[in-house]
Amino acid sequence: MPQLDLRTAATRLQEAALHAVDPAVAICRHVRREDSDLVVAQRRYALGDYRRIFVIGGGKAAVPMASAVVQLVGERLSQGVLVTKYGHTLGAEAPSSSPRHPLSRIRFVEAGHPVPDQNSVEAAQAVADLAMQATSRDLVICLISGGGSALLTLPVPGLTLEDLQELTDGLLRSGATINELNTVRKHCSRLKGGNLARLAAPADVVTLILSDVVGDPLDVIASGPTVPDPTTVSDARRVLQRYDIAGTGDPLSFLQETPKPGDAAFERVHHVIVGSNRQGAMAAVSEARRLGFESLLLSTYIEGEAREVAKVAAGLAKGVQVNGDPVSPPACLVWGGETTVTVRGDGKGGRNQELALAAALALDGCPHVLLMALATDGTDGPTDAAGAVATGDTIRRAGELGLDPWAALDANDSYHFFEALDDGRQGGLIQTGATGTNVNDLLFLLVDEP
Repeated sequence: MPQLDLRTAATRLQEAALHAVDPAVAICRHVRREDSDLVVAQRRYALGDYRRIFVIGGGKAAVPMASAVVQLVGERLSQGVLVTKYGHTLGAEAPSSSPRHPLSRIRFVEAGHPVPDQNSVEAAQAVADLAMQATSRDLVICLISGGGSALLTLPVPGLTLEDLQELTDGLLRSGATINELNTVRKHCSRLKGGNLARLAAPADVVTLILSDVVGDPLDVIASGPTVPDPTTVSDARRVLQRYDIAGTGDPLSFLQETPKPGDAAFERVHHVIVGSNRQGAMAAVSEARRLGFESLLLSTYIEGEAREVAKVAAGLAKGVQVNGDPVSPPACLVWGGETTVTVRGDGKGGRNQELALAAALALDGCPHVLLMALATDGTDGPTDAAGAVATGDTIRRAGELGLDPWAALDANDSYHFFEALDDGRQGGLIQTGATGTNVNDLLFLLVDEP
């Protein structure tokens, strides 16, 4: 029998999952230093053989990933440029303020996400410029994490930043999947879809990846800047036409092809996924068992409209509660993945908050049930919340406060609904701040005994 209330238990699961996907911890599981060699997933790189070592790339986990690499490479680091989301450079300032510290050799730039801004373009150009300096005598360490697609934005000739902002916003609001969004991004970019590897050739390139995409497809994570691209311009056109998206610059006429498998640009490129959604999910399962729950990982491939996924989650909770299926209470079901939201209203929220709100409606009146849905980077959509918590009592409590959950759902206004509801004990927003990592979303479904 669990000794903690469901809300406290869910918080423990959240903490365990985030610790398991800490970027520095993840890198150290796959990369180590042996004398003068850097060993990356059993491949050896004799650091003394290189004239220069560069660090480039981008994503929400850029700073902790860079800190881990600097610890391994040390004084051999020559120079670096990394771009991350606004507010995600915490930890880079103190050591880099010392001119003697290797981290000071890396330039960190903050830029816009999920919609790129001018900083995204300037930072991407700086990354491209440094990559083009690399020769066959250099080692380029590329650090990639979630958010890299927006943060590393260098439009193809003929497209403007404004065009890409309009395209990105339109696809996000239409409910396009991350795979579809990044298919378009790759063919609008001079860095994505393997183009960064082409710029860095013929240097040795090691790409360390913290995956934020369902299934961990290398070509989709941050739009695969150092990965051969299996998609084509025709694929990108079909996505834009499917959602009836077109920027003012007529992107269909400017899309460019990307380097494909077998291209010489990838001959000296090595990729390693150092962290993923599954690692976080499994850590949550282990913690739930330690706390006394029968725990089960259902899948890390969850996709679809957030409000529809919420109905499935509620159905599973009822199955556990009534029939002990697939496990008996006290039970914990863990999911991972990334849902989408087709925006129809003008409210404020994110996919995890919308999922929690829809789940609250589906779970109304069910006792001893709690659902936590969160984005592992700490920011769910354009909000300062990581997600939200719902229980079988959420709708009743909302009624006492005069809140209309159906109106909030129709307006895509889950943030303000949970903000008003939050009592710090059961339901409400999840506020973590920037976590320094990003491996998709996690959903915890806790069902206690009566």
